[in-house]
Formats: sequence, C-alpha cells, structure tokens
Amino acid sequence: MKVNVLTGGPLACVPQSIFEQKDERWCGVDYGAVELIDRGISPMLSIGDFDTATNEERLQVEEHSYQFVYRPLKDDITDTELALRYLFAHYSVDQLNLYGATGARMDQLLANLFFILKPEYQEQVERITVIDRWNEMRFFKPGHHQLKRDSQMKYLAFIPLTAVEGLVLPDEKYQLQRTDFDFPVALSSNEFVGEKATFSFERGILMTVQSCD
Repeated sequence: MKVNVLTGGPLACVPQSIFEQKDERWCGVDYGAVELIDRGISPMLSIGDFDTATNEERLQVEEHSYQFVYRPLKDDITDTELALRYLFAHYSVDQLNLYGATGARMDQLLANLFFILKPEYQEQVERITVIDRWNEMRFFKPGHHQLKRDSQMKYLAFIPLTAVEGLVLPDEKYQLQRTDFDFPVALSSNEFVGEKATFSFERGILMTVQSCD
C-alpha cells in the first residue's frame, strides 16, 4: 500500500500537483489534515494534537476523515513521527511519501530527517520518501541499490547520516571508489549520466537527494 502523508509545513514548499491525487490514500498530520479536506480529499487517517487548528476545523477534520486520532497531550515525539508510527503499526504500508516536512523551522526539518535513525524505524527506512518542490529524499540500508532519475531534477547527492563503510558510486558523473566516512557528510552536486544510477555500501544509513534549483 502506498500512503501520502501531508504535515502542517509550509504549503509553498509542497508540489501543488499532489492535490490532484484525490483517489490515492492520504494521511493528514495536524494542520495538514485541514489542508487536505479544504481541497476535497478525505484522509484515511488524520492524526495529531491540532494545536494550530481551530476547534471548528478540528471537528471538520474528524467528520471528514475515515479514522481520526486526537492527541492533545505532548509527549516524546512529533506529530509527524506519531503519524508514521501509527501507519506502520496499523496499516500494510510499503511506500510512504511524506510532504510538508521541509521548510520554515529548522528544528522541525531536522526532526523529520533524524527520526529515521531510531531503531524502531530500521525495517521501514527504505519505504520512506520525503518530497518537496525542489527535492526528493530517500533513505537506504547497506547493500546494492539503483535510483531512477526524476526528469524534473538535475542534481544527485549522497549523504551518509551515520558512519558509512565502503561507499561506491560506479556510474554517476563523479564516481567514487570504495570509501569510508566516519561522520555525516554531504556529497553534493553529483549528477546522473543516464536514466539510472547505482551505488553500494556495507554499513550505516545513507540518504540520497535528487534536487533542482
């Protein structure tokens, strides 16, 4: 099952074409649920503390969602992480596209990237894609992998989020022989040579970013 998740991040950073995907499965997180309903999309799940919504908006979300989870009390996770934890626990999700997770507050951006390193998400790492108007971010565990080029994107980056061993980039514009990284670093501004790019590594968690200006 593929699920699209819209958080309450800035809509200016969200590809507006996503709102045409009305027949797909959606999860609205906090004010993201309000935005979905305003555009005629009934989420299969709406979840969060809804502290940025009015009481009337929250009641409207509850009425128009197939499932509604209201968490008014703060705890140790963000609303976005609460949504992902709930989706992976209660639905058979094999692909999750996360929108609205970038832009504006830096602390929220980092929270929406770093949660992937928690042990509880290690089985789901490669199912999650973070998407905004300029970037498509994916996460990988050790092994041999292949990326398909997004025709709207020009650049390709490889970013070790942890120590990474044995990274090899064999067929990108800027190739890399087997290299170890002891700390996070951004190998930015690489590019596809053809329609696909392959890479491999032996230990750690790696993020890839396809991006455009």
